[in-house]
Amino acid sequence: MSFLSDYTIESNWKKNLSEEFNSEYFSGINAYLEAGWKEGKTIYPPKTMIFGAFNMVPLEDIKVVILGQDPYHNPRQAHGLSFSVPINAKIPASLRNVYKELCEDIDGFVKPDHGNLESWARQGVFLLNAFLTVEHKKPASHRKIGWEEFTDSVISKISNKRKGIVFMLWGNFAKKKAQLIDSTKHLILESAHPSPLAGNSFLGNKHFSKANNYLKSMKNKPVDWRIQSRAAKLFVI
Repeated sequence: MSFLSDYTIESNWKKNLSEEFNSEYFSGINAYLEAGWKEGKTIYPPKTMIFGAFNMVPLEDIKVVILGQDPYHNPRQAHGLSFSVPINAKIPASLRNVYKELCEDIDGFVKPDHGNLESWARQGVFLLNAFLTVEHKKPASHRKIGWEEFTDSVISKISNKRKGIVFMLWGNFAKKKAQLIDSTKHLILESAHPSPLAGNSFLGNKHFSKANNYLKSMKNKPVDWRIQSRAAKLFVI
């Protein structure tokens, strides 16, 4: 088993992905990252957060999958969850548009003052990036090192082993992953990407209310998409 897989990853994920971790292509991912670290390259997220989404949401707890492309490539942003940033980081432009849609789609949603989405993950929202690492200031720099083969396998395993999952595929890259998902067992929601580069095409897709309606129809608990304010999250009695 490769060095990377020795970093903390939830036990059931480690078991289900053992074939991937022992594969030749994954050894290549490991070798590429090891060489980069030894050369002093800055790679995001930190080593211990590469499998952050997996550690927060075990396979058996997934309700919703939101697929991103690769981690944020600026300092103090990437922490292993797609679209999410640490609580003290500036809210990225794409996430601001996600919040705009939520304000229109979900009753009681108030635009948060931070971009940390861990509260979603704790409810079973699997925030997966197709590429789990990236080099500083070089978006999509790790696109061809093998991560996509790994995460395609992850998506396929979710589709095969679970039932009644909502897959949110935003943008052309994510939409291509629909071929990995059994649409007779799961709900696939597709739309434009929330990036400002897509204009306002993302707005109005109603993905969050559609997801909750589907979860309820499957006798599953809906996601509370509301996010506590920074002050509330940091308050300690």
